[in-house]
Formats: sequence, C-alpha cells, structure tokens
Amino acid sequence: MELEEDKWNAELYQNQHDFVWKYGKDLITLLNPLPNENILDLGCGNGELSNSISKSGAKVIGIDQSGTMIQQAIKNFPSLDFRVADARDFSTQHFTLFDSVFSNATLHWIPEADLVLKSINTCLKMGGRLVIEFGGENNVKLIRDALQENLSKKGLHLKEPWYFPSLGKYTSLLERCGFTVEFANYFSRPTALLDAELGLKNWLNMFCSQWLNTLSREVLNEVFDKTELDLKSTLFKNNQWVADYRRLRILAYKTT
Repeated sequence: MELEEDKWNAELYQNQHDFVWKYGKDLITLLNPLPNENILDLGCGNGELSNSISKSGAKVIGIDQSGTMIQQAIKNFPSLDFRVADARDFSTQHFTLFDSVFSNATLHWIPEADLVLKSINTCLKMGGRLVIEFGGENNVKLIRDALQENLSKKGLHLKEPWYFPSLGKYTSLLERCGFTVEFANYFSRPTALLDAELGLKNWLNMFCSQWLNTLSREVLNEVFDKTELDLKSTLFKNNQWVADYRRLRILAYKTT
C-alpha cells in the first residue's frame, strides 16, 4: 500500500503538543511491559513513549507513517529501532511476532480500522496483548463543528480525516478481528493546550493544516481566526485554551 505524502510538522508537534505523549505515559501502566518482551509502538511519533517502554527492558520497535516523525524519533533516541511503516499493512514488512502492540493517539487518523486490526492480529503472538488509546465518539466536537461551519461559510465542504468510533462499535470490531476485550473505557479528558494565547491556533495548524492543504494560506488563516473567535467563550477558560477531548482506552488479547 502506497504511503501518503508526509505533511507532519515534527518540530511543532514536539514543541507545542507534548501533552499527546505525556498523557500516553499513563497508558504504559496498562501495558505493563516486561524485560525482553518484543513490543511494537504503532504510531510512535517522536519516540518519547517508545523510549519510556524500553526502560522496562523490553525490546521496542517504533513505527510511524510519517518519515518526518521517524527522523525526529531517531534524532531523539538514536539507540532505539524506528521505521517508517503503514499501520494498514505493516505486517507484510517482515517484523518479528510481538508480545504486545501499543498505540497512543494514532488510530483515529486511520479510517480503515479493520485493516489496522488485521495487521496487528497478524504480527501478535497468540495471547498477545493490544493496548491502545485514541479519540472516541465526539472527540474535539466543539472544535470540529466550529471549523466545519466556517469552512461551509466559504462554500467549502471537506471530509474530515478522522475516525472517532463509539465504544460499542470499536469493541465489536475488535471481536470480529480476533481479539477478546478485557478492559474498555470511554471518557472525557479536557486537555489544556500549551501557549495561553496561541494554543488553539497551534492545535489547528498542527492537526488540521495537512487535510486542508488545498486551501491557500490566506484562506486557512481566515478560517482558523474565525474558528478561534467562535470558540473563545466556551474553550478559553482561566486564560487557557482547553480542547474537548474524548478518548477510548482498551486492553485486548489476541484469541483467534
């Protein structure tokens, strides 16, 4: 499967959006990595969580579709193994069988969820565990609704790139793809954005610019400015931008 053009800004991600991996550190507790286990960090980004997992003595491979992110991960942690790979068909790239697959804040970027889970199932040992967290139903709904409204005012109707399933829908998919779900939680997590003044603008530039790349920078700035203005009364609290995150967190085991 051909990789899509890489539009990620690894520097902006590392400097202004480190809350993504910092919240993911708590997910490592659910993973409970053990010495000498083979663990895949799917969607490793800049490598921070791969590095945290490796401190347990586990053998970690980090993969990401973004070559820019992988370059940053290698720069950050040159002793670890990072590779560019597509989550939808990475099982064809001669990986070892893993004791566990770990993924934080990645799977909502891949609408082909069935292909991802089939790839994960193929690379896991029987009884191997899958530990994941990603955006669930209504994740950042206030931001998305305001953004789409302002795009619509300019005559633009663009399909969002995200996949935010309900808990029931996703656990059913896991079961169809050969997993038994042991733990599943859907929860709200209001998330403070770095930079009190520019937090939302930075978020929009980080996570929306790549799928709105057909727009001119002038139009994009107009849409982002109006979106920021519309949301100030609801998401700017105590001089801090707070995004309306909703997450799915799941522990499942390969059983077929």
